[in-house]
Amino acid sequence: MSSMTDLVFLLLLFFVMASTMSSPNDIKINLPQSRANTTTKQVVAKVFIDNLGNYSVAVDKELPVSISSDMLEPYLSTIQQRDSSMCIALHADQDIAYREVVHVLDIANQHKMKIVIATKK
Repeated sequence: MSSMTDLVFLLLLFFVMASTMSSPNDIKINLPQSRANTTTKQVVAKVFIDNLGNYSVAVDKELPVSISSDMLEPYLSTIQQRDSSMCIALHADQDIAYREVVHVLDIANQHKMKIVIATKK
């Protein structure tokens, strides 16, 4: 009889541990609500670097404009002067040199711009 209770407790322990491992550990956060119905429009500058290392910049929904790597920093800083909450979306080809990506990251860091790196799903 005692071996049977040991077996039941072991099975109970197994199922309790298995059920806690299978559920995700989510953090539930209650966010505050706002009565405002509008959101701020943030300017997004898309920086494109193709596989040859050529730069192009498109602001919001405009068409991309070709630009040299030397002129990228002044161009982005003039956009930032118009809107300080500007965000840069970097679209870089996977075959370019890493230094090209670091160049854009350095510009964003120096001017305290937000930057995201675009990837495929």
